[in-house]
Amino acid sequence: MSANMDSIAPGNGQHDTQIGHEPHKVVSTFDVDEEDAVRKVEEATTPSADAQQGVRHVEAVTLTWSKSSLILAFICFWFLYLTNAFQSSITSNLTPYVTSGFEEHSLLTVIYIVSNSMAAAVYIPTAKLLDLWGRAEGFFIMVCMATLGLILMAVTQNLATFCAAQVFYTIGFGGMIYCVDVITADASSLKHRGLAFAFTSSPYMISAFAGPKAAEKFYENINWRWGFGCFAIILPFVATPLFVILKINLRKAKREGVLYQEPSNRSILQSVVFYLREFDAPGAFLLAAGLVIFLLPFTLADSAPNGWSTGYIIAMLVLGFVLLIAFGLHERFTAKKPFLPYNLLTSRTVMGGCLLSFTYQISYYAWASYFTSFLQVVSNLTIAEAGYVSATFDVLSGVLLLGIGFIISKTGYFRWLLFVAVPFYLLGQGLMIHFRQPGTSVGYLVMCQIFIAIGGAIIILCEQIAVMAAADHQHVASVLALLNIFGWLGGAVGNTISGAIWTNSFPQALERFLPEEELVNLEDIYGSLDVQLSYERGSPARLAIEQAYGFAQKRMLIAGTAIMGLTLVWIFMIKNINVAKLRQTKGLVF
Repeated sequence: MSANMDSIAPGNGQHDTQIGHEPHKVVSTFDVDEEDAVRKVEEATTPSADAQQGVRHVEAVTLTWSKSSLILAFICFWFLYLTNAFQSSITSNLTPYVTSGFEEHSLLTVIYIVSNSMAAAVYIPTAKLLDLWGRAEGFFIMVCMATLGLILMAVTQNLATFCAAQVFYTIGFGGMIYCVDVITADASSLKHRGLAFAFTSSPYMISAFAGPKAAEKFYENINWRWGFGCFAIILPFVATPLFVILKINLRKAKREGVLYQEPSNRSILQSVVFYLREFDAPGAFLLAAGLVIFLLPFTLADSAPNGWSTGYIIAMLVLGFVLLIAFGLHERFTAKKPFLPYNLLTSRTVMGGCLLSFTYQISYYAWASYFTSFLQVVSNLTIAEAGYVSATFDVLSGVLLLGIGFIISKTGYFRWLLFVAVPFYLLGQGLMIHFRQPGTSVGYLVMCQIFIAIGGAIIILCEQIAVMAAADHQHVASVLALLNIFGWLGGAVGNTISGAIWTNSFPQALERFLPEEELVNLEDIYGSLDVQLSYERGSPARLAIEQAYGFAQKRMLIAGTAIMGLTLVWIFMIKNINVAKLRQTKGLVF
Protein backbone atom coordinates (compact mmCIF):
# COMPACT_ATOMS: atom_id res chain seq x y z
CA MET A 1 0.00 0.00 0.00
CA SER A 2 2.76 2.32 1.02
CA ALA A 3 4.73 1.40 -2.02
CA ASN A 4 1.66 1.81 -4.11
CA MET A 5 0.93 5.15 -2.51
CA ASP A 6 4.53 6.20 -3.08
CA SER A 7 4.28 5.08 -6.66
CA ILE A 8 0.99 6.83 -7.13
CA ALA A 9 2.03 10.04 -5.34
CA PRO A 10 4.63 11.07 -7.86
CA GLY A 11 2.18 10.12 -10.58
CA ASN A 12 -0.55 12.18 -8.98
CA GLY A 13 1.88 14.98 -8.32
CA GLN A 14 3.10 14.93 -11.89
CA HIS A 15 -0.44 14.72 -13.13
CA ASP A 16 -1.47 17.60 -10.86
CA THR A 17 1.45 19.63 -12.09
CA GLN A 18 0.53 18.99 -15.72
CA ILE A 19 -3.10 19.79 -15.06
CA GLY A 20 -2.16 22.82 -13.05
CA HIS A 21 0.34 24.15 -15.63
CA GLU A 22 -1.46 23.29 -18.81
CA PRO A 23 -4.48 25.51 -18.17
CA HIS A 24 -2.10 28.25 -17.02
CA LYS A 25 -0.17 27.92 -20.26
CA VAL A 26 -3.36 28.06 -22.34
CA VAL A 27 -4.66 31.08 -20.44
CA SER A 28 -1.33 32.88 -20.89
CA THR A 29 -1.33 32.24 -24.63
CA PHE A 30 -4.94 33.34 -24.84
CA ASP A 31 -4.18 36.51 -22.87
CA VAL A 32 -1.25 37.33 -25.11
CA ASP A 33 -3.31 36.73 -28.25
CA GLU A 34 -6.16 38.78 -26.83
CA GLU A 35 -3.84 41.61 -25.87
CA ASP A 36 -2.23 41.52 -29.30
CA ALA A 37 -5.64 41.54 -30.97
CA VAL A 38 -6.80 44.45 -28.79
CA ARG A 39 -3.58 46.33 -29.58
CA LYS A 40 -4.07 45.79 -33.32
CA VAL A 41 -7.67 46.96 -33.11
CA GLU A 42 -6.61 50.06 -31.17
CA GLU A 43 -3.86 50.79 -33.70
CA ALA A 44 -6.34 50.47 -36.55
CA THR A 45 -9.09 52.55 -34.91
CA THR A 46 -7.09 55.30 -33.15
CA PRO A 47 -4.53 57.82 -34.39
CA SER A 48 -0.87 56.84 -34.02
CA ALA A 49 0.24 57.71 -30.51
CA ASP A 50 3.84 58.50 -31.50
CA ALA A 51 2.89 60.67 -34.51
CA GLN A 52 3.01 64.45 -34.53
CA GLN A 53 -0.16 66.48 -34.02
CA GLY A 54 -0.90 67.13 -37.69
CA VAL A 55 -0.60 63.44 -38.58
CA ARG A 56 -2.81 62.44 -35.63
CA HIS A 57 -5.39 65.01 -36.74
CA VAL A 58 -5.65 63.71 -40.30
CA GLU A 59 -5.75 60.08 -39.11
CA ALA A 60 -8.59 61.04 -36.76
CA VAL A 61 -10.40 62.62 -39.71
CA THR A 62 -10.08 59.52 -41.93
CA LEU A 63 -11.13 57.30 -39.02
CA THR A 64 -14.38 59.19 -38.43
CA TRP A 65 -15.47 60.79 -41.69
CA SER A 66 -18.19 59.33 -43.87
CA LYS A 67 -18.00 58.04 -47.42
CA SER A 68 -19.71 61.25 -48.54
CA SER A 69 -16.94 63.34 -46.96
CA LEU A 70 -14.28 61.22 -48.69
CA ILE A 71 -15.98 61.70 -52.07
CA LEU A 72 -16.41 65.44 -51.46
CA ALA A 73 -12.74 65.72 -50.54
CA PHE A 74 -11.68 64.14 -53.83
CA ILE A 75 -14.04 66.46 -55.72
CA CYS A 76 -12.34 69.38 -53.96
CA PHE A 77 -8.92 68.00 -54.95
CA TRP A 78 -10.09 67.85 -58.57
CA PHE A 79 -11.40 71.42 -58.62
CA LEU A 80 -8.25 72.76 -56.95
CA TYR A 81 -6.14 71.06 -59.60
CA LEU A 82 -8.49 72.46 -62.27
CA THR A 83 -8.00 75.97 -60.91
CA ASN A 84 -4.25 75.53 -60.74
CA ALA A 85 -4.19 74.08 -64.27
CA PHE A 86 -6.12 77.02 -65.69
CA GLN A 87 -4.12 79.69 -63.91
CA SER A 88 -0.77 78.11 -64.77
CA SER A 89 -1.77 77.74 -68.41
CA ILE A 90 -2.98 81.33 -68.66
CA THR A 91 -0.22 82.98 -66.64
CA SER A 92 2.61 81.01 -68.28
CA ASN A 93 1.43 82.20 -71.69
CA LEU A 94 1.12 85.79 -70.45
CA THR A 95 4.38 86.03 -68.47
CA PRO A 96 6.63 86.55 -71.56
CA TYR A 97 4.49 89.59 -72.42
CA VAL A 98 4.72 90.89 -68.86
CA THR A 99 8.51 90.88 -68.93
CA SER A 100 8.47 92.19 -72.50
CA GLY A 101 6.26 95.04 -71.32
CA PHE A 102 9.10 96.01 -69.00
CA GLU A 103 11.52 95.42 -71.93
CA GLU A 104 13.20 92.58 -70.06
CA HIS A 105 12.11 89.43 -71.93
CA SER A 106 15.57 87.94 -71.40
CA LEU A 107 15.07 88.02 -67.62
CA LEU A 108 12.37 85.33 -67.71
CA THR A 109 14.76 82.72 -66.34
CA VAL A 110 16.07 85.04 -63.59
CA ILE A 111 12.53 85.39 -62.22
CA TYR A 112 12.03 81.63 -62.35
CA ILE A 113 15.40 80.93 -60.68
CA VAL A 114 14.60 83.17 -57.70
CA SER A 115 11.01 81.95 -57.30
CA ASN A 116 11.93 78.26 -57.75
CA SER A 117 14.77 78.52 -55.23
CA MET A 118 12.54 80.18 -52.65
CA ALA A 119 9.78 77.64 -53.25
CA ALA A 120 12.24 74.79 -52.75
CA ALA A 121 13.38 76.19 -49.41
CA VAL A 122 9.82 76.72 -48.16
CA TYR A 123 8.94 73.02 -48.51
CA ILE A 124 10.86 72.21 -45.33
CA PRO A 125 8.82 74.50 -43.03
CA THR A 126 5.63 73.66 -44.98
CA ALA A 127 6.10 69.94 -44.30
CA LYS A 128 6.74 70.76 -40.64
CA LEU A 129 3.62 72.94 -40.63
CA LEU A 130 1.47 70.09 -41.96
CA ASP A 131 2.88 67.65 -39.41
CA LEU A 132 2.84 69.99 -36.40
CA TRP A 133 -0.30 72.11 -36.83
CA GLY A 134 -2.38 70.21 -39.34
CA ARG A 135 -3.19 69.72 -43.01
CA ALA A 136 -6.00 72.31 -43.01
CA GLU A 137 -3.86 75.02 -41.45
CA GLY A 138 -0.98 74.49 -43.87
CA PHE A 139 -3.36 74.48 -46.82
CA PHE A 140 -4.96 77.73 -45.65
CA ILE A 141 -1.62 79.53 -45.38
CA MET A 142 -0.52 78.41 -48.86
CA VAL A 143 -3.82 79.58 -50.39
CA CYS A 144 -3.33 82.99 -48.77
CA MET A 145 0.20 83.28 -50.20
CA ALA A 146 -0.97 82.26 -53.68
CA THR A 147 -3.78 84.82 -53.58
CA LEU A 148 -1.38 87.54 -52.42
CA GLY A 149 1.00 86.68 -55.26
CA LEU A 150 -1.79 86.93 -57.82
CA ILE A 151 -2.92 90.30 -56.48
CA LEU A 152 0.62 91.68 -56.54
CA MET A 153 1.17 90.48 -60.12
CA ALA A 154 -2.09 92.07 -61.24
CA VAL A 155 -1.17 95.50 -59.86
CA THR A 156 2.61 95.51 -60.44
CA GLN A 157 4.13 98.48 -62.26
CA ASN A 158 7.75 97.35 -62.55
CA LEU A 159 9.79 94.18 -62.95
CA ALA A 160 11.13 94.22 -59.37
CA THR A 161 7.61 94.11 -57.93
CA PHE A 162 6.62 91.45 -60.43
CA CYS A 163 9.60 89.32 -59.39
CA ALA A 164 8.58 89.61 -55.71
CA ALA A 165 4.99 88.77 -56.66
CA GLN A 166 6.22 85.73 -58.61
CA VAL A 167 7.95 84.46 -55.47
CA PHE A 168 4.72 84.65 -53.44
CA TYR A 169 2.78 83.15 -56.34
CA THR A 170 5.20 80.24 -56.85
CA ILE A 171 5.48 79.46 -53.15
CA GLY A 172 1.71 79.71 -52.70
CA PHE A 173 0.57 77.60 -55.62
CA GLY A 174 3.43 75.12 -55.29
CA GLY A 175 2.71 74.78 -51.58
CA MET A 176 -1.05 74.52 -52.13
CA ILE A 177 -0.71 71.67 -54.64
CA TYR A 178 1.84 70.03 -52.34
CA CYS A 179 -0.71 70.19 -49.49
CA VAL A 180 -3.37 68.68 -51.77
CA ASP A 181 -0.97 65.88 -52.70
CA VAL A 182 -0.24 65.15 -49.03
CA ILE A 183 -3.95 65.11 -48.14
CA THR A 184 -4.59 62.87 -51.18
CA ALA A 185 -1.95 60.50 -49.81
CA ASP A 186 -3.65 60.62 -46.40
CA ALA A 187 -6.99 59.74 -48.01
CA SER A 188 -5.79 56.85 -50.19
CA SER A 189 -4.10 53.49 -49.73
CA LEU A 190 -0.63 53.10 -51.20
CA LYS A 191 -1.97 50.49 -53.62
CA HIS A 192 -4.44 52.94 -55.19
CA ARG A 193 -2.42 56.13 -54.72
CA GLY A 194 -1.20 56.25 -58.30
CA LEU A 195 -4.81 56.14 -59.46
CA ALA A 196 -5.77 58.82 -56.92
CA PHE A 197 -2.98 61.13 -58.09
CA ALA A 198 -3.94 60.47 -61.71
CA PHE A 199 -7.55 61.47 -60.96
CA THR A 200 -6.63 64.69 -59.17
CA SER A 201 -4.27 65.76 -61.98
CA SER A 202 -6.71 64.93 -64.82
CA PRO A 203 -8.04 68.54 -65.11
CA TYR A 204 -4.90 69.45 -67.06
CA MET A 205 -6.60 67.78 -70.04
CA ILE A 206 -9.27 70.50 -69.93
CA SER A 207 -6.99 73.49 -69.38
CA ALA A 208 -4.65 72.39 -72.15
CA PHE A 209 -7.07 73.76 -74.73
CA ALA A 210 -9.09 76.33 -72.80
CA GLY A 211 -6.12 77.94 -70.99
CA PRO A 212 -4.09 79.17 -73.99
CA LYS A 213 -7.21 80.52 -75.72
CA ALA A 214 -8.23 82.35 -72.55
CA ALA A 215 -4.70 83.81 -72.28
CA GLU A 216 -4.96 85.10 -75.85
CA LYS A 217 -8.33 86.72 -75.13
CA PHE A 218 -7.01 88.35 -71.96
CA TYR A 219 -4.06 89.79 -73.86
CA GLU A 220 -5.95 90.98 -76.94
CA ASN A 221 -9.37 91.99 -75.57
CA ILE A 222 -8.81 92.92 -71.93
CA ASN A 223 -5.23 93.07 -70.59
CA TRP A 224 -2.75 90.67 -69.05
CA ARG A 225 -3.38 92.02 -65.52
CA TRP A 226 -6.87 90.51 -65.39
CA GLY A 227 -5.34 87.17 -66.35
CA PHE A 228 -3.83 87.20 -62.86
CA GLY A 229 -6.49 89.23 -61.06
CA CYS A 230 -9.44 86.96 -61.88
CA PHE A 231 -7.76 84.00 -60.16
CA ALA A 232 -7.18 86.10 -57.04
CA ILE A 233 -10.99 86.11 -56.80
CA ILE A 234 -11.62 82.52 -57.93
CA LEU A 235 -9.01 80.72 -55.80
CA PRO A 236 -10.40 81.49 -52.30
CA PHE A 237 -13.87 80.31 -53.34
CA VAL A 238 -12.53 77.03 -54.74
CA ALA A 239 -10.21 76.39 -51.77
CA THR A 240 -12.68 77.06 -48.95
CA PRO A 241 -14.72 73.80 -49.23
CA LEU A 242 -11.71 71.53 -48.63
CA PHE A 243 -10.66 73.57 -45.59
CA VAL A 244 -14.23 73.34 -44.21
CA ILE A 245 -14.44 69.56 -44.80
CA LEU A 246 -11.19 68.96 -42.91
CA LYS A 247 -12.13 71.20 -39.97
CA ILE A 248 -15.68 69.84 -39.63
CA ASN A 249 -14.48 66.23 -39.60
CA LEU A 250 -11.68 67.07 -37.17
CA ARG A 251 -14.27 68.52 -34.81
CA LYS A 252 -16.35 65.37 -35.29
CA ALA A 253 -13.34 63.22 -34.34
CA LYS A 254 -12.86 65.21 -31.13
CA ARG A 255 -16.56 65.00 -30.32
CA GLU A 256 -16.57 61.22 -30.76
CA GLY A 257 -13.49 60.83 -28.56
CA VAL A 258 -11.25 59.48 -31.29
CA LEU A 259 -8.84 62.37 -30.86
CA TYR A 260 -7.69 63.75 -27.54
CA GLN A 261 -5.46 66.79 -27.51
CA GLU A 262 -3.42 67.51 -24.42
CA PRO A 263 -3.39 71.18 -23.38
CA SER A 264 -0.13 73.05 -23.93
CA ASN A 265 1.58 74.61 -20.90
CA ARG A 266 4.18 76.52 -22.94
CA SER A 267 4.51 80.28 -22.53
CA ILE A 268 4.51 82.57 -25.58
CA LEU A 269 8.31 82.74 -25.58
CA GLN A 270 8.60 78.98 -25.16
CA SER A 271 6.16 78.49 -28.04
CA VAL A 272 8.22 80.78 -30.29
CA VAL A 273 11.41 78.89 -29.47
CA PHE A 274 9.63 75.54 -29.88
CA TYR A 275 8.28 76.33 -33.34
CA LEU A 276 11.52 77.91 -34.55
CA ARG A 277 13.26 74.67 -33.61
CA GLU A 278 10.53 72.43 -35.02
CA PHE A 279 10.31 74.36 -38.29
CA ASP A 280 14.09 74.39 -38.64
CA ALA A 281 14.21 78.11 -39.47
CA PRO A 282 18.05 78.17 -39.77
CA GLY A 283 17.95 75.29 -42.26
CA ALA A 284 15.28 76.95 -44.40
CA PHE A 285 17.26 80.22 -44.46
CA LEU A 286 20.54 78.52 -45.39
CA LEU A 287 18.90 76.54 -48.19
CA ALA A 288 17.00 79.50 -49.72
CA ALA A 289 19.91 81.92 -49.49
CA GLY A 290 22.41 79.37 -50.77
CA LEU A 291 20.32 78.43 -53.79
CA VAL A 292 19.52 81.97 -54.90
CA ILE A 293 23.05 83.29 -54.41
CA PHE A 294 24.69 80.31 -56.11
CA LEU A 295 22.39 80.02 -59.14
CA LEU A 296 21.89 83.68 -60.11
CA PRO A 297 25.48 84.31 -61.36
CA PHE A 298 24.97 81.79 -64.18
CA THR A 299 22.37 84.12 -65.68
CA LEU A 300 23.82 87.47 -64.60
CA ALA A 301 27.45 86.85 -65.60
CA ASP A 302 26.89 87.89 -69.23
CA SER A 303 25.69 91.36 -68.20
CA ALA A 304 28.40 91.87 -65.53
CA PRO A 305 31.18 94.39 -66.31
CA ASN A 306 33.92 91.75 -66.60
CA GLY A 307 31.80 88.65 -67.20
CA TRP A 308 32.72 85.66 -65.05
CA SER A 309 35.77 87.43 -63.66
CA THR A 310 33.63 90.17 -62.08
CA GLY A 311 34.18 90.32 -58.34
CA TYR A 312 30.58 90.06 -57.22
CA ILE A 313 29.93 87.11 -59.57
CA ILE A 314 32.81 85.15 -58.02
CA ALA A 315 31.74 86.17 -54.52
CA MET A 316 28.14 84.99 -55.13
CA LEU A 317 29.32 81.61 -56.40
CA VAL A 318 31.61 81.04 -53.42
CA LEU A 319 29.13 82.31 -50.81
CA GLY A 320 26.23 80.33 -52.30
CA PHE A 321 28.26 77.12 -52.33
CA VAL A 322 29.38 77.66 -48.71
CA LEU A 323 25.78 78.26 -47.58
CA LEU A 324 24.60 75.05 -49.27
CA ILE A 325 27.37 73.07 -47.59
CA ALA A 326 26.43 74.72 -44.29
CA PHE A 327 22.82 73.61 -44.81
CA GLY A 328 23.89 69.99 -45.26
CA LEU A 329 26.12 70.08 -42.17
CA HIS A 330 23.40 71.79 -40.14
CA GLU A 331 20.81 69.13 -41.04
CA ARG A 332 23.23 66.33 -40.20
CA PHE A 333 24.80 67.59 -36.99
CA THR A 334 23.19 70.69 -35.42
CA ALA A 335 19.49 70.67 -36.31
CA LYS A 336 17.41 69.93 -33.22
CA LYS A 337 14.65 68.57 -35.42
CA PRO A 338 16.15 67.49 -38.75
CA PHE A 339 13.92 67.53 -41.76
CA LEU A 340 14.00 63.75 -42.24
CA PRO A 341 15.34 60.82 -40.21
CA TYR A 342 18.79 59.78 -41.33
CA ASN A 343 17.58 56.35 -42.47
CA LEU A 344 15.20 57.97 -44.97
CA LEU A 345 17.79 60.45 -46.18
CA THR A 346 20.11 57.53 -46.95
CA SER A 347 17.41 55.26 -48.40
CA ARG A 348 18.37 54.29 -51.95
CA THR A 349 14.72 54.36 -53.03
CA VAL A 350 14.14 57.85 -51.65
CA MET A 351 17.39 59.14 -53.11
CA GLY A 352 16.73 57.40 -56.43
CA GLY A 353 13.29 59.02 -56.70
CA CYS A 354 14.63 62.45 -55.71
CA LEU A 355 17.58 62.30 -58.12
CA LEU A 356 15.20 61.18 -60.86
CA SER A 357 13.01 64.23 -60.21
CA PHE A 358 16.03 66.54 -60.01
CA THR A 359 17.49 65.33 -63.31
CA TYR A 360 14.14 65.30 -65.11
CA GLN A 361 13.35 68.89 -64.09
CA ILE A 362 16.81 70.12 -65.10
CA SER A 363 16.42 68.45 -68.48
CA TYR A 364 12.92 69.88 -69.03
CA TYR A 365 13.54 73.46 -67.94
CA ALA A 366 16.80 73.65 -69.86
CA TRP A 367 14.63 74.39 -72.92
CA ALA A 368 11.01 74.90 -71.81
CA SER A 369 11.10 78.55 -70.69
CA TYR A 370 11.47 79.92 -74.22
CA PHE A 371 9.43 77.23 -76.02
CA THR A 372 6.19 79.23 -76.44
CA SER A 373 8.23 82.25 -77.57
CA PHE A 374 9.94 80.01 -80.16
CA LEU A 375 6.57 78.74 -81.40
CA GLN A 376 5.25 82.28 -81.89
CA VAL A 377 8.38 83.77 -83.47
CA VAL A 378 9.72 80.83 -85.51
CA SER A 379 6.61 78.70 -86.18
CA ASN A 380 4.38 81.79 -86.55
CA LEU A 381 1.72 80.50 -84.15
CA THR A 382 -0.69 82.64 -82.13
CA ILE A 383 -0.59 82.68 -78.32
CA ALA A 384 -3.39 80.10 -78.23
CA GLU A 385 -1.83 77.86 -80.87
CA ALA A 386 1.55 77.96 -79.14
CA GLY A 387 -0.19 77.06 -75.90
CA TYR A 388 -1.91 74.10 -77.56
CA VAL A 389 1.41 72.68 -78.78
CA SER A 390 3.04 73.28 -75.42
CA ALA A 391 0.07 71.64 -73.67
CA THR A 392 0.37 68.40 -75.64
CA PHE A 393 2.03 67.00 -72.51
CA ASP A 394 -0.96 67.91 -70.33
CA VAL A 395 -3.55 66.35 -72.64
CA LEU A 396 -1.77 63.06 -73.20
CA SER A 397 -0.46 62.68 -69.66
CA GLY A 398 -3.94 63.20 -68.21
CA VAL A 399 -5.26 60.19 -70.13
CA LEU A 400 -2.11 58.12 -69.73
CA LEU A 401 -1.83 58.57 -65.95
CA LEU A 402 -5.26 57.05 -65.33
CA GLY A 403 -4.16 53.92 -67.18
CA ILE A 404 -0.80 53.81 -65.40
CA GLY A 405 -2.46 54.29 -62.01
CA PHE A 406 -4.85 51.42 -62.78
CA ILE A 407 -1.96 49.13 -63.80
CA ILE A 408 -0.09 49.88 -60.55
CA SER A 409 -3.21 49.27 -58.44
CA LYS A 410 -3.70 45.87 -60.10
CA THR A 411 -0.09 44.65 -60.18
CA GLY A 412 1.35 46.46 -57.14
CA TYR A 413 4.60 47.19 -58.99
CA PHE A 414 5.73 50.47 -60.54
CA ARG A 415 9.50 50.37 -61.16
CA TRP A 416 9.31 48.45 -64.45
CA LEU A 417 7.34 51.35 -65.95
CA LEU A 418 10.41 53.59 -65.61
CA PHE A 419 12.34 51.34 -67.97
CA VAL A 420 9.72 52.19 -70.59
CA ALA A 421 9.33 55.88 -69.72
CA VAL A 422 12.95 57.06 -69.76
CA PRO A 423 13.75 55.79 -73.29
CA PHE A 424 10.55 57.39 -74.62
CA TYR A 425 11.49 60.71 -73.06
CA LEU A 426 15.05 60.59 -74.40
CA LEU A 427 13.72 59.77 -77.87
CA GLY A 428 11.35 62.75 -77.89
CA GLN A 429 13.88 65.22 -76.56
CA GLY A 430 16.63 63.94 -78.84
CA LEU A 431 14.42 64.30 -81.93
CA MET A 432 13.66 67.90 -80.96
CA ILE A 433 17.35 68.78 -81.40
CA HIS A 434 16.80 68.16 -85.10
CA PHE A 435 13.22 69.40 -85.50
CA ARG A 436 13.19 72.57 -83.39
CA GLN A 437 14.66 74.73 -86.13
CA PRO A 438 13.29 77.33 -88.60
CA GLY A 439 11.34 75.78 -91.47
CA THR A 440 10.29 72.66 -89.55
CA SER A 441 6.63 71.58 -89.63
CA VAL A 442 4.77 72.03 -86.34
CA GLY A 443 3.57 68.43 -86.70
CA TYR A 444 7.07 67.14 -85.98
CA LEU A 445 7.20 69.29 -82.83
CA VAL A 446 3.88 67.85 -81.68
CA MET A 447 5.19 64.32 -82.34
CA CYS A 448 8.20 65.03 -80.12
CA GLN A 449 5.91 66.44 -77.43
CA ILE A 450 3.88 63.20 -77.50
CA PHE A 451 6.99 61.10 -76.85
CA ILE A 452 8.01 63.48 -74.05
CA ALA A 453 4.50 63.31 -72.54
CA ILE A 454 4.50 59.50 -72.46
CA GLY A 455 7.86 59.39 -70.72
CA GLY A 456 7.41 62.40 -68.46
CA ALA A 457 3.97 61.46 -67.11
CA ILE A 458 5.14 58.00 -66.05
CA ILE A 459 8.35 59.38 -64.51
CA ILE A 460 6.49 61.96 -62.39
CA LEU A 461 3.94 59.46 -61.05
CA CYS A 462 6.46 56.68 -60.33
CA GLU A 463 8.92 58.94 -58.50
CA GLN A 464 6.09 60.07 -56.18
CA ILE A 465 5.03 56.50 -55.42
CA ALA A 466 8.65 55.45 -54.91
CA VAL A 467 9.44 57.94 -52.13
CA MET A 468 6.10 57.34 -50.37
CA ALA A 469 6.53 53.56 -50.51
CA ALA A 470 9.85 53.88 -48.67
CA ALA A 471 8.35 55.84 -45.74
CA ASP A 472 5.69 55.38 -43.07
CA HIS A 473 2.64 57.66 -42.74
CA GLN A 474 4.41 59.87 -40.22
CA HIS A 475 6.96 60.89 -42.84
CA VAL A 476 4.84 61.02 -46.02
CA ALA A 477 4.68 64.83 -45.94
CA SER A 478 8.45 65.01 -45.40
CA VAL A 479 9.44 62.67 -48.22
CA LEU A 480 7.02 64.39 -50.62
CA ALA A 481 8.53 67.72 -49.54
CA LEU A 482 12.02 66.34 -50.17
CA LEU A 483 10.91 65.19 -53.63
CA ASN A 484 9.45 68.63 -54.34
CA ILE A 485 12.63 70.31 -53.13
CA PHE A 486 14.68 68.26 -55.58
CA GLY A 487 12.14 69.05 -58.28
CA TRP A 488 12.18 72.80 -57.66
CA LEU A 489 15.96 72.74 -57.43
CA GLY A 490 16.04 70.92 -60.73
CA GLY A 491 13.77 73.58 -62.18
CA ALA A 492 16.05 76.32 -60.86
CA VAL A 493 19.16 74.62 -62.23
CA GLY A 494 17.39 73.97 -65.55
CA ASN A 495 16.37 77.62 -65.83
CA THR A 496 19.92 78.59 -64.90
CA ILE A 497 21.28 76.47 -67.75
CA SER A 498 18.60 77.85 -70.06
CA GLY A 499 19.35 81.44 -69.06
CA ALA A 500 23.10 80.94 -69.38
CA ILE A 501 22.73 79.45 -72.86
CA TRP A 502 20.23 82.12 -73.90
CA THR A 503 22.33 85.08 -72.77
CA ASN A 504 25.47 83.57 -74.28
CA SER A 505 23.89 82.41 -77.54
CA PHE A 506 20.84 84.42 -78.63
CA PRO A 507 22.26 87.99 -78.63
CA GLN A 508 25.52 86.86 -80.24
CA ALA A 509 23.57 84.98 -82.93
CA LEU A 510 21.36 88.01 -83.47
CA GLU A 511 24.41 90.21 -83.95
CA ARG A 512 25.78 87.73 -86.49
CA PHE A 513 22.57 87.16 -88.46
CA LEU A 514 20.81 90.58 -88.37
CA PRO A 515 21.11 92.91 -91.36
CA GLU A 516 23.55 95.71 -90.68
CA GLU A 517 20.83 98.37 -90.66
CA GLU A 518 19.00 96.53 -87.85
CA LEU A 519 21.97 96.22 -85.49
CA VAL A 520 21.01 99.51 -83.83
CA ASN A 521 17.83 97.74 -82.65
CA LEU A 522 19.70 94.74 -81.26
CA GLU A 523 18.93 95.47 -77.60
CA ASP A 524 15.23 96.09 -78.28
CA ILE A 525 14.92 92.86 -80.28
CA TYR A 526 16.76 90.88 -77.61
CA GLY A 527 14.65 92.26 -74.76
CA SER A 528 11.11 92.20 -76.18
CA LEU A 529 8.95 89.46 -77.66
CA ASP A 530 6.61 92.12 -79.06
CA VAL A 531 9.47 93.73 -80.99
CA GLN A 532 10.53 90.34 -82.36
CA LEU A 533 6.98 89.67 -83.58
CA SER A 534 6.65 93.15 -85.07
CA TYR A 535 8.97 92.27 -87.96
CA GLU A 536 7.15 90.99 -91.02
CA ARG A 537 7.25 87.26 -91.64
CA GLY A 538 9.89 86.50 -94.30
CA SER A 539 11.75 89.80 -93.91
CA PRO A 540 15.57 89.61 -93.52
CA ALA A 541 15.34 90.79 -89.89
CA ARG A 542 12.62 88.24 -89.00
CA LEU A 543 14.59 85.43 -90.66
CA ALA A 544 17.65 86.47 -88.65
CA ILE A 545 15.64 86.37 -85.40
CA GLU A 546 14.32 82.91 -86.30
CA GLN A 547 17.84 81.65 -87.00
CA ALA A 548 19.02 83.01 -83.66
CA TYR A 549 16.16 81.20 -81.88
CA GLY A 550 17.05 77.94 -83.64
CA PHE A 551 20.71 78.34 -82.69
CA ALA A 552 19.93 78.93 -78.99
CA GLN A 553 17.23 76.23 -78.80
CA LYS A 554 19.53 73.61 -80.30
CA ARG A 555 22.13 74.26 -77.60
CA MET A 556 19.47 74.13 -74.87
CA LEU A 557 18.12 70.79 -76.10
CA ILE A 558 21.56 69.22 -76.41
CA ALA A 559 22.27 70.17 -72.80
CA GLY A 560 18.88 68.88 -71.60
CA THR A 561 19.19 65.56 -73.44
CA ALA A 562 22.71 64.93 -72.16
CA ILE A 563 21.62 65.57 -68.57
CA MET A 564 18.54 63.35 -68.97
CA GLY A 565 20.83 60.39 -69.68
CA LEU A 566 21.63 60.26 -65.94
CA THR A 567 18.12 58.99 -65.23
CA LEU A 568 19.16 55.60 -66.63
CA VAL A 569 21.38 55.29 -63.55
CA TRP A 570 18.88 56.60 -60.97
CA ILE A 571 16.11 54.10 -61.82
CA PHE A 572 18.37 51.22 -60.73
CA MET A 573 18.60 52.80 -57.26
CA ILE A 574 14.85 52.42 -56.72
CA LYS A 575 13.81 49.12 -55.12
CA ASN A 576 11.17 46.99 -56.80
CA ILE A 577 8.57 47.45 -54.03
CA ASN A 578 5.14 45.82 -54.13
CA VAL A 579 2.89 48.67 -52.92
CA ALA A 580 -0.13 46.34 -52.71
CA LYS A 581 1.42 44.67 -49.65
CA LEU A 582 2.06 47.89 -47.72
CA ARG A 583 -0.50 49.47 -45.38
CA GLN A 584 0.20 53.12 -44.61
CA THR A 585 -3.06 54.95 -43.86
CA LYS A 586 -5.95 54.40 -41.46
CA GLY A 587 -9.71 54.61 -41.58
CA LEU A 588 -11.93 55.10 -44.63
CA VAL A 589 -9.63 55.80 -47.59
CA PHE A 590 -9.71 55.31 -51.37
